[in-house]
Amino acid sequence: MSENMVLGIVKDAIVTALTVAAPFLVIALVLGLIISIIQATTQIQEQTLTFVPKLIGVAVVGLLLGSWMFHKLLGFTERIFQIIANITK
Repeated sequence: MSENMVLGIVKDAIVTALTVAAPFLVIALVLGLIISIIQATTQIQEQTLTFVPKLIGVAVVGLLLGSWMFHKLLGFTERIFQIIANITK
């Protein structure tokens, strides 16, 4: 197993992790920004106003994109198992 192969696997793992995590992070960021603007304009400083919409948004994204995320992670896992099988030959 060469150094380039290891670096390729690590790069693929990081890209896959970021690709799968990005929708959750983006929706939490956007909802947090919107709620913060609303809180600043209305001067309401209630902590649950930021937490609950983010929680609901992340849950909805998980439900809508869960299948896609599963297939991305499954594809990565299959590639890793193929690499392991080729190394043991």
